[in-house]
Amino acid sequence: MTAMARAVLTTTAAAALLAGTAAPAGAAPVHAADRALASSAVAGHREVGQVVTAPLRDAIEELTVAEESRAGYVRTAFKHWVDADHDGCNTRKEVILREAVEAPEVGPGCTLTGGRWYSIYDGVTVTDASALDVDHVVPLAEAWDSGASAWTAAERQAYANDLDEPRDLVAVTARSNRQKADKDIAEWRPIEAEKCDYVARWTVSKTRWGQTVDTTEKNVLRDLAATCPNETLTISLAR
Repeated sequence: MTAMARAVLTTTAAAALLAGTAAPAGAAPVHAADRALASSAVAGHREVGQVVTAPLRDAIEELTVAEESRAGYVRTAFKHWVDADHDGCNTRKEVILREAVEAPEVGPGCTLTGGRWYSIYDGVTVTDASALDVDHVVPLAEAWDSGASAWTAAERQAYANDLDEPRDLVAVTARSNRQKADKDIAEWRPIEAEKCDYVARWTVSKTRWGQTVDTTEKNVLRDLAATCPNETLTISLAR
């Protein structure tokens, strides 16, 4: 059983079942439903909201390899920068607010004044929110290539505005975002100091959304991860 198959279940006892260890004293008993979920996780069954954990390198090995196709892609297929909670700040502004090293003042219409940010793509400190772009770590075009072409419009909108997974969207300098454009991890990476963080973000996003990788992409992920700490990733599946 691979590490990714060890889904985090609803009880401590069920988690112990997956790990092959005895349940800690006082843990809830393992019921049939827990066993069924454990079996489905081992078989690779995915459920929205299911949480999986794995070391980075194991998570990369779990990614499915498939050929990519950009046929039919248009950026408008992903409705993005919506204001899901109707608080006046759309997804882009929510990410900028979340990632501020020093919080800006928020004015009418979610105008931002002041504040400070660190752009992980190029190591630049930014003091003007208008100089920031919010990037999809796995670009929209790459997501399309990797399976999103078959998603529903609602799924694509959820992906493009994913505030539930903080590693999916990142506020960076506009310059670095334009340099990256729609390139995948085999074609573009941030500064060396942020390389391992980027590998983890890419792997989390691909896993969370059930996206495939092409052969070159997977090999690059393996090579990069071999030089990074083998951190344990905890990922909530979105589809």
